[in-house]
Amino acid sequence: MVNFLTADATGMGSTVIMLLIMLAVFYFMLIRPENKRKKKDEEMRSSVRNGDEIITIGGICGTVVDVKEDKIVIETSKDQVRIEFAKWAISSNETQAAAEKEQAKKAQEAKAKEKAAKKAEKANKDIR
Repeated sequence: MVNFLTADATGMGSTVIMLLIMLAVFYFMLIRPENKRKKKDEEMRSSVRNGDEIITIGGICGTVVDVKEDKIVIETSKDQVRIEFAKWAISSNETQAAAEKEQAKKAQEAKAKEKAAKKAEKANKDIR
């Protein structure tokens, strides 16, 4: 009879451990990346300035002409059609994305130059 109790306790312990492992996997694979994405999107929406080119979640492209606390006004064409949106409707900030892409390109070029300089230095040492 004692063996049955020990076997049940061991089975229950392994079940609890597996449940904790499964919760940890869900947290690191699903919840944490989603929270990071939400934080990044919120940061992007709060950094929108006048003159930025944006795209809304509905696919409307335009230039920001006025930024309010929770709303923005965009101009969508040369006819100066202005539409007011809630900030949460912004899908992407094309101006910011282009700036980030340019910055990444410059960083990559600097890294390539540094690598070439090290390679040239190593070649000079090998010749001597």
